Amino acid sequence: MFKTVLLPIDLAESSSWEKALPAALRLCQPEDGGVLHVMTVVPDFGMSVVGTYFGAEFEERAMNQVGETLGQWVAENVPEGTEVHRHVTQGRVYDEIIRAADRLNVDAIVMGSHRPELTDYLLGPNAARVVRHANQSVFVVRGD
Repeated sequence: MFKTVLLPIDLAESSSWEKALPAALRLCQPEDGGVLHVMTVVPDFGMSVVGTYFGAEFEERAMNQVGETLGQWVAENVPEGTEVHRHVTQGRVYDEIIRAADRLNVDAIVMGSHRPELTDYLLGPNAARVVRHANQSVFVVRGD
């Protein structure tokens, strides 16, 4: 059905991938040569004044550490034999997901989502923004 699928995850929140990972694997069909791209986003500091409190090496260390953690996550959760590519980006979550999907030329994006809370209606969750703005098909898999 889809040859390449992007699965954005939050390494600190298992609800972002517990149900979305099996759905992504079904969609990309790795046994038939499908490719899974797994990504996580390191949020940026926001205001530049905040960034001045951290040394230049802090960002590089954080990105490397997140990359190692993502590698461990892939080893523990993605079935052996699956062609999987890991990606760590930095910025606004929804912008980075959309940018990665376009850059990687994926066929679909699979995202986990939680039940909306009041703050989600006011601010808009990442999944909703990706659904509205992505050029690819987006599958939102609800948690419990």
